[in-house]
Amino acid sequence: MDVLTLLGEGFAGALTSANLLWVLIGCLLGTAVGVLPGLGSSMAVALLLPITFSLDPTAAFIMFAGVYFGGLFGDSTMGILMNTPGQASAIASTFEGHKMALNGRAAQALATAAIGAFIGGMVASIVVVFVAPALADFSSRFGPAEFFALAVFAFAATSSVVADSAIKGLTSLFIGLGIAVIGIDGVSGAPRFTMDSPNLFDGISLVTVTVAILALGEVIYVACLERHMTDKALIKPTGRPWLSRRELKEAAPAWLRGTAIGLPFGVVPAGGSEIPTFLAYGLEKRLDARRKNPMFGKGAIRGLAAPEAAGNSTTGMAMGALLALGLPISATAAIMLAAFRQYGLQPGPLLFDRAPDLVWALLASFFIAMVVLLILNLPFAMLWAKLLLIPRPYLYAGITLFCALGIYATSGSTFDLVMLLGIGLLGFLMRALDFPLAPLIIGMVLGPLAETSLRDAAMSANGDFTVLVHGPISITLYALLAAVLVFSVRSKIVARKRAKADAKELVDA
Repeated sequence: MDVLTLLGEGFAGALTSANLLWVLIGCLLGTAVGVLPGLGSSMAVALLLPITFSLDPTAAFIMFAGVYFGGLFGDSTMGILMNTPGQASAIASTFEGHKMALNGRAAQALATAAIGAFIGGMVASIVVVFVAPALADFSSRFGPAEFFALAVFAFAATSSVVADSAIKGLTSLFIGLGIAVIGIDGVSGAPRFTMDSPNLFDGISLVTVTVAILALGEVIYVACLERHMTDKALIKPTGRPWLSRRELKEAAPAWLRGTAIGLPFGVVPAGGSEIPTFLAYGLEKRLDARRKNPMFGKGAIRGLAAPEAAGNSTTGMAMGALLALGLPISATAAIMLAAFRQYGLQPGPLLFDRAPDLVWALLASFFIAMVVLLILNLPFAMLWAKLLLIPRPYLYAGITLFCALGIYATSGSTFDLVMLLGIGLLGFLMRALDFPLAPLIIGMVLGPLAETSLRDAAMSANGDFTVLVHGPISITLYALLAAVLVFSVRSKIVARKRAKADAKELVDA
């Protein structure tokens, strides 16, 4: 059937009153958690995961998508008005966005961010509609060896790119893999790492781990830092919340360039939107240096427009990679993959055949979410900033209660509450010691897939492990992984040399 026909049927499903309500709720929640300090879309999805199992799968994933996109909108609001990005993906937008706010152009900065996110997300949604089915058909050629290569690609790329230290990234990954293997072995039936406790025979719930690591661990970390945190001044936007023709002409090329940079990173597990936003910012800065009157450092609108478009285009393509390949490129996408499995669904080619109503309604909801988020953020950004006035003790106490209630409601087990606290303390230690959390989540989500694929590939080849590198798809994935690792190492070496040079200049001065 034609893609446009399927998309039309998806809009028919997404535009029902119930699904429109879930789109709105997701966008509201995503924007709210993006604005609030220390929160993010991954925490919001983790908190919502236990309470959405009673929902229809289509409604649940439409809401998750709204949260995912909305989190990026909210992050930039906080960065622009307070110079405090909510997530790493909003850091690049803060450089010029906050300077625009200090120059009395906060309203225009918020409009630039909202329109850039809208353009990046909308273009990515269009690309996903046409590319995702082709990716799903392509992934139907995958066998156990190819799925193992895909998992290894996700493990290595995520662990090495998202952390300044590859050792910390790999440590986080192995913690996730270690948690994933606890329980009864599906092949031999032998208990593994259960310490003879019947409570661990079924393994540790992914819902418990995600809520503990991403929500409870963050709450404990913020509580420990509370007395050291200083409230920054909130700049109140004044003036017109839209852009003039001259500003639109200035920002438009940056929006398009940022979108183009962000799209490929949606199918590369490189930690999410952080890298493409910095690449987009760096490109605009180099182009600005060639102009007669450079504006960077003074509140350049292009320095805000490009990262915003790049971040949302990456997020949009990430949803396509998740649906077509079952490949999560960030912690939020990994949690959504876990949610699919909780509903008995496996993203990939079979998902398009077995649940076409869900897939196309979800793809159609991307377009609706972009419009809703633009309406919510363009004129009402300052209202969202009012959320910053909520006292932090009340906010984080409420999150803690929500964590415990959500876990107990799904399992009815006090043992899971003890696990929630224990893993939450682990998340706090990782956060305090600057260990990335995304590799842990991705390791736990993709660990069982990697193990099963490795076993199936070895058994099909009578124990010959060279079967893992025989096929062209496997070889291509490993070659692409090598290229990603080389790029990552080179970028870190260049960054360190630049930091040493800057430090030397300060000493000489």
